[in-house]
Amino acid sequence: QVQLVESGGGLVQAGGSLRLSCTASGRTYSSRFVMGWFRQALGKEREFVVGISRSGTTTNYADSVKGRFTISGDNAKNTVYLQMNSLKPEDTAVYYCAAGLGGVSTASYNYWGQGTQVTVSS
Repeated sequence: QVQLVESGGGLVQAGGSLRLSCTASGRTYSSRFVMGWFRQALGKEREFVVGISRSGTTTNYADSVKGRFTISGDNAKNTVYLQMNSLKPEDTAVYYCAAGLGGVSTASYNYWGQGTQVTVSS
């Protein structure tokens, strides 16, 4: 089983920045291992934010965050980061770190963190 521990959520004003981190422990999936971020706003379905391959050479961003969010990884630490800049109130959601085989569907990820709240005030 893969366990995910994330941190970095909080309250920030519009235009500000936050940096989320997600550290995975347990089985290593080598080249198949993909980390992703999802978010779920109040009353809405969970949606894909961004994913990154184990090598870091392949990334996939949702249109809503392109140019503002950046995902990166540190394989030595088994950690993935999400740098969130130019935050908007619409980014307010619970952010979930996920591990699996990749893709934009929640069904492709079997392991999830407990979520961290990101609140962007206007």
